[in-house]
Amino acid sequence: MSSSGLCGICGRTGAGYTCDRCGSLVCERHYEASVGFCVECAREVGGGGQPSGDDQPDTGDTYQF
Repeated sequence: MSSSGLCGICGRTGAGYTCDRCGSLVCERHYEASVGFCVECAREVGGGGQPSGDDQPDTGDTYQF
């Protein structure tokens, strides 16, 4: 936890967490305490919120030549 200010994601006051990856100041709602990252970095690094390959429909080949 760091100083309090505006959240870099939602812009609301009361941001008290600093992302260990990008350094953004974020509020509790936009901080993933389990990894120490903001939700944007956690999504990029850990794939949070993104479907895995098993969750995608089987629609055939992606590339056709």
